[in-house]
Amino acid sequence: MAKQAESTKSLQGPLQDLRVIEMGQLLAGPFCGQMLADFGAEVIKCEQPGVGDPMRVWGREKPHGKSLWWPVVARNKKSITLNLRTEEGQQIVRDLVAGADILIENFRPGTMERWNLGYEELSKINPRLVMVRVTGFGQTGPYASRAGYGAIGEAMGGMRYVVGDPGSPPSRMGISIGDELAAIHAALGTVMAIHARERTGRGQIVDSAIYEAVLNMMESLVTEHQVAGYVRERTGAILPNVAPSNVYETAEGKMLLIAANQDTVFKRLAAAMGQPELASDPRYATHSARGTSQAELDAKIEEWTKTIALVPLQALLEDHGVPCGLIYTAADMMEDPHFKAREAIVQVEHPEFGPISMQNVAPRLSDTPGSVRHVGPELGEHNDEIFGGLLGIGPSERTQLIEKGVI
Repeated sequence: MAKQAESTKSLQGPLQDLRVIEMGQLLAGPFCGQMLADFGAEVIKCEQPGVGDPMRVWGREKPHGKSLWWPVVARNKKSITLNLRTEEGQQIVRDLVAGADILIENFRPGTMERWNLGYEELSKINPRLVMVRVTGFGQTGPYASRAGYGAIGEAMGGMRYVVGDPGSPPSRMGISIGDELAAIHAALGTVMAIHARERTGRGQIVDSAIYEAVLNMMESLVTEHQVAGYVRERTGAILPNVAPSNVYETAEGKMLLIAANQDTVFKRLAAAMGQPELASDPRYATHSARGTSQAELDAKIEEWTKTIALVPLQALLEDHGVPCGLIYTAADMMEDPHFKAREAIVQVEHPEFGPISMQNVAPRLSDTPGSVRHVGPELGEHNDEIFGGLLGIGPSERTQLIEKGVI
């Protein structure tokens, strides 16, 4: 496992010339900020004085009462405290915007406008500003004003209906996939808007709705219904009519995922099974035939896999060029030699816990790679640097702002 460099490592990555003001909280907006920070952007996160982002306390495991999610989602960022509900706090935002490239917010539509921080006003201060707005339902439409959490977006975007076992109710993915998809779309929209700014000289609004980000991942689901009247249902571990592609039990009861749905790959699987005749059997010889005989074929393959232990089975399939893989837990990931070789997981120094492990930056850029430079900051850790250094607010004025609950 790679040991990441010290937090003093200089900024690097393709976004190192961009300054981002991150407002909002929880996951959708902050994950967008994390991705920009990973690739070098200076991300200044604004948090409520004395409280901070709820992500500071979210998560299942909390050593010393502290979240293990926060060091990841807030990595590479700077933290300042700022009460956005005060006129002084709103003015500080305007001062920050004057020298910023991007502002990220994930409040309910209309909130920024009530604070006189809408795009119309901020773009007057800085016409090059890109304002990234992440919400449940977007900035327009009849549902825009509704509270929209990631789970709702997953449900209305179509994902919840198709996830899980056919005999069970719609399932959750096990991660906050709706928020994260909206954040990825927001980050992509951000770099596109910055690219457009190079031609036009003007910023714009990036409107990322959670339900639309989920909908965007739903492949041909809508078209299938509109053209063929087909409604995708929950299918568990299989992809209907694409076979073989399933999880199969081994001799010791462990599970291995085997994907051999192409004709040439299935031929190699049949050879590995010692049953090469399956590849020419009319029931299995073509993609369509295997789809029709999917359950029967899966049963035949598992009858074979149950006779072989996991390690030799995986080796046999790899020798025959058949795609297969274990279903990893975090422990498996941390021990895997491929993960180690590519430094997919890195260790970053934490002020209380010592070295902690987390996923590395993705995707990988050959010339201007991103990096994990430090874990999520303490609340207000960069107040002096930003308020005193960047904005030039003197010590006495900062003291007054603290006493008034502004910072």
